[in-house]
Amino acid sequence: MPVPPYKIKVVEPIRLIPPERRRAALEEAGWNTFGLRSEDVFVDLLTDSGTSALSQEQRAAMELGDEAYAGSRSFFRLEAAVRELYGYRHVIPTHQGRGAEHLLSRVLVGPGELVPSNLYFTTSRAHAELLGGIWVDVSIPEASDPSSLHPFKGNIDLAKLARILERDRERVAFVRQEACLNMAGGQPFSTENVQAVSALCREHEVPFVLDATRLAENALFVKEREPAYADRPLASVIGELAALADGAVFSSKKDHFVPIGGVLALNGDDLARRAKELLVLYEGFPHYGGIAGHDMEALAQGIRESADEAYVRHYVEQSRYLGRLLERAGVPIVVPVGAHAVFVDAKRFLPHLPQTDFPAQALAAAIYLEGGVRAMERGIVSGQHGDEPYDGLELVRLTLPRRVYTAEHLAYVAEVVAGLLPRAEEIPGLRLTYAPEELRFFQARFEPLAPFLQPEPALTV
Repeated sequence: MPVPPYKIKVVEPIRLIPPERRRAALEEAGWNTFGLRSEDVFVDLLTDSGTSALSQEQRAAMELGDEAYAGSRSFFRLEAAVRELYGYRHVIPTHQGRGAEHLLSRVLVGPGELVPSNLYFTTSRAHAELLGGIWVDVSIPEASDPSSLHPFKGNIDLAKLARILERDRERVAFVRQEACLNMAGGQPFSTENVQAVSALCREHEVPFVLDATRLAENALFVKEREPAYADRPLASVIGELAALADGAVFSSKKDHFVPIGGVLALNGDDLARRAKELLVLYEGFPHYGGIAGHDMEALAQGIRESADEAYVRHYVEQSRYLGRLLERAGVPIVVPVGAHAVFVDAKRFLPHLPQTDFPAQALAAAIYLEGGVRAMERGIVSGQHGDEPYDGLELVRLTLPRRVYTAEHLAYVAEVVAGLLPRAEEIPGLRLTYAPEELRFFQARFEPLAPFLQPEPALTV
């Protein structure tokens, strides 16, 4: 693993609480890792959303924050940073990525209209469906095969998309393609595929929008896996990919390192005008859009740092390092390892559990109980909507915040997860006791179907 391109100058103490306290914490949380208090977590790999470390340049930039309600200097610096890297004409700040998704759906999606996408992201799909839209999966088959070594599982199936556009063009709200496809294990798309999707959308006069939240990592994979791009600067590849779409949504809490903030970026004047009208209603004035001036300053600097190949390569290599440790220990994971996380295949880890017993949720709970490591379920709890059938991927996501953890932390995580393999049958399934109507994985509560495993006493710090 390469040496980090930074040194640590501020630290946050963490501690591993005793096993009996971890069990009590899980019970209080309803066996859902989202319900755990951060003070009870030792290594927190729940998400990379808003959990990365700010740079000294970002902290310094925050001192320049202009908190003017309208005409803020900080907004115009943010606008310049987005235009410089991504090239989009209209920059609409939001409180986070789901604010951008909400505005996009509001201006484009109507009842019965289709949103073709490479798989889905939970909040993106929810916003479209709350407006009566219909999410349509146009991912390639390899995206749902955790053992496939296809280098670009984030690609869209062009034949599927072409059939939809030819048959139902008037019903298509927009086409969405997500960079480093989260639900497939952080898998990238290829330049060739995005070019083809863009051409199809132009041919049928349908808006094409990127979820560009993790576009920097996707661009790095393009440099590694497409020879024509190997010697190109990372910023140039990012800009080329962004230019193929009519707009993009960003959850800036990932690639841009900030704890809060998002962006809806568009080229079309009319679409941007309508989005800004709704922005005032749902988020704030167009010159701050739900985040403070100092947050916009940190975001503008973070956008520039997201194109720093040394930073991007290091955190991608961190995921690969953790993936190698787990594979050597025999832990079944999604391959190739993606950009921002390692995804453990709960179906293969817990083959004794049917998917209706929530194996990924149970495994995430077991990982916390075993060693204080918090991970996230990405399976039937996240993916199933209502009573619809679901037999998709059943994954536990070990998500790496950027510029936060060391190789020693990752080695510890691998030890915790691998230590559960010989005792997998001691991990029972779960029963759902509460679920909200929307996005149940955030707040659902469970209880074990049988006594849960006892943590290994040797795992102490």
